[in-house]
Amino acid sequence: MKIDGACHCGGIQYEGEADPEKAAICHCTDCQTLSGSAFRTVVPVHSDHFRIVAGEPTIYVKTGESGNKREQAFCPRCGSPIYATAPGDGPKVYNIRAGTIRQRDQFVPKVQWWSRSKQRWINDIASMREVAKQ
Repeated sequence: MKIDGACHCGGIQYEGEADPEKAAICHCTDCQTLSGSAFRTVVPVHSDHFRIVAGEPTIYVKTGESGNKREQAFCPRCGSPIYATAPGDGPKVYNIRAGTIRQRDQFVPKVQWWSRSKQRWINDIASMREVAKQ
């Protein structure tokens, strides 16, 4: 499906094509730290189907526990994370940060990665008290 999205301030804008069946949650400690949350929801988009249409993200290269390097792209103005991908040229997959996708409500995660790092309270979210607005 066609997607488009932007960072919080709108300085970085992108478009692409993604498969809703490929949405995932990552519980790795890098995603927890880089997102400032308990996990990160991602949607993979092949480089043939992704392009930045406005702005230029800042790139930070992080070496993961596996030893693999990952480019972490974010807006230099508002700090919103946009994607992670392998460094270098050639075909690649961009793991788009689902919160930046305008159609994010249509991407229901199908798998959870790095579950060994999952916060112990995650499975209890459905039973927590809800408040409609802050």
